[in-house]
Amino acid sequence: MLDGQTNDVRGRQAASGSVWRAPGMPALLGSTALGFAGAALLMPVAPLWVLDGGGDELGAGTVNAVMMLCTVVAQLLVGRALGRLGWRWTLTLGACLLGAPSPAHLLTDDVWAVTALAAVRGLGFGIITVCGAMGVAALVEPARRGRAVGAYGLAVAAPQFLLIPVAPWLVEGVGYWLVFTLAVVPLLAIPLALPWTRALRTVDRPSAGPAARAAGRRDAAGLRRALTGPIAALLVITSAGGAVLTFTPSLSPDPTTVYLALLVFTGTSALCRWAFGGFADRRGAAPAIAPLLFAGAAGLAAIGLGTASGTDTTRMVLLIVGMLVLGVSYGGLQNLTLVHAFTAAGEEARSSAGTAWNVGFDAGTGLGALAAGALASAASYTVSYAVLAVVTALVGVGWLGSRWRGERAPA
Repeated sequence: MLDGQTNDVRGRQAASGSVWRAPGMPALLGSTALGFAGAALLMPVAPLWVLDGGGDELGAGTVNAVMMLCTVVAQLLVGRALGRLGWRWTLTLGACLLGAPSPAHLLTDDVWAVTALAAVRGLGFGIITVCGAMGVAALVEPARRGRAVGAYGLAVAAPQFLLIPVAPWLVEGVGYWLVFTLAVVPLLAIPLALPWTRALRTVDRPSAGPAARAAGRRDAAGLRRALTGPIAALLVITSAGGAVLTFTPSLSPDPTTVYLALLVFTGTSALCRWAFGGFADRRGAAPAIAPLLFAGAAGLAAIGLGTASGTDTTRMVLLIVGMLVLGVSYGGLQNLTLVHAFTAAGEEARSSAGTAWNVGFDAGTGLGALAAGALASAASYTVSYAVLAVVTALVGVGWLGSRWRGERAPA
């Protein structure tokens, strides 16, 4: 009886404590930030490198699309890598694949060579993303998971906020060589792998192992149904993000406008990815997903109108406002869809939910870059953003009145 009371007290203390100080979390968040810093520097710059080398928008979009494709492939294989190499060496491999190829861009701006480098970086990025999401879910109990996902989201989004707007500016003011050199920063995450992987071994909660696989065998169809809603919402909003991160430097000839647009988008998304964590813990993730999808559609429509505007002032205003509204949707939905996926899947299938979410995130980012590039080449950027806005709104309609909001996989 006393043991039960003691465990209840400890559980309440843990639930009220700061997720930032949970064992292993500082190292996990630090390694995540360093990994995403390397990706953020090259997300807008690698396509720009191709465009400046004489490539077209389709070729530029292919660079990030291939990176995301290889990211998805790696994400599907992370479970096997963890089984063979363990957490520490799997993370080390991911950091090396993500960071080490960056200086090789200086050797060529050929679209096929840059795409090959993107493929290698994508494999590393896939490892980093899945390990981070799985680690957060394992280190922090469900009562604080919204806040933990928010903290993880801030570690992901802060480098994007700081570096995505700055990277094209550094190219303009200093040169590509500086960005390609700085993008080796994921290698600095290697020493941080040990502290948080040690912490994982002390956590006594269901994890990605035989129980999860057994649950998947019992009702894989139920798990797929439970994850359909959050992954659909994630796919459309990350497709919008992929288009923005890839092509914003091409939307305006004014570098200041480009800088402000990317700063507003990444800053708003970083803040909202963190802020919605507390909301998810108090109210649940599902109620806010449809409104945020409609907000994302509105932001995309404003960006599309801005690209069609004939005056520089109107173009800038619409672009900035659209980025602001889209940033709220992009950041908030990243948090809420992950929390909802964990809730819908249940603790036994936590690993499957984390992997599915990461696959959806990066598949959406790649599809958005590829689709926006293809539509821009065939028609215009206005058409690209109009199509993305319509698709996002349609998924929002699908959320209204659907069972996605409360569906959970059978145990």
